[in-house]
Amino acid sequence: MTLRGEPSRRTTISAALHKSGLFGRVARRKPLLSKKHMTARLEFAKKHLKDSQTMRNKILWSDETKIELFGLNAKRHVWRKPGTAHHLTNTIPTVKHGGGSIMLWGCFSAGGTGRLVRIEGKMNAAMYRDLLDENMLQSALDLRLGRRFIFQQDNDPKHTAKITKEWLRHNSVNVLEWPSQSPDSNPIEHRLKI
Repeated sequence: MTLRGEPSRRTTISAALHKSGLFGRVARRKPLLSKKHMTARLEFAKKHLKDSQTMRNKILWSDETKIELFGLNAKRHVWRKPGTAHHLTNTIPTVKHGGGSIMLWGCFSAGGTGRLVRIEGKMNAAMYRDLLDENMLQSALDLRLGRRFIFQQDNDPKHTAKITKEWLRHNSVNVLEWPSQSPDSNPIEHRLKI
């Protein structure tokens, strides 16, 4: 490509793009959605559009998250001058073997935060059922949600496993039906992620 008969230069192209309001950024990650997922999300939104505030106040939101103990599990961009790539302000410190991480389960409602629990090892359906037994009902009680509260969880296989469903049914827990590939619809995604 040439511009007025001269070879294009990266800086010329960048300047033109910047002048047009376009800037280089790291692409955001988001769930891959099929038409079926999009339809289910839209139906979910329509179904709950007119839910009363009283009903929304009865929801106990929950999720698990991994927290890096050192550093960030993400890219970071910096503006720097040539030759300053290794200056302290332009680097992200790392440790060998990543520094480790912890897994947590937490919940909250309109009334406040429930329990925050550290998960030891890789959680399976039996561990999840035990976690709910030891923490979820007590959180609902502490948050004064009453017996008719609604529990929200995503569609992780341990959440939808037979033993989990049986425990929820046995304890008369109403579960908010959640569309697949919809973590961004859950307000806990914006509170639990650190």
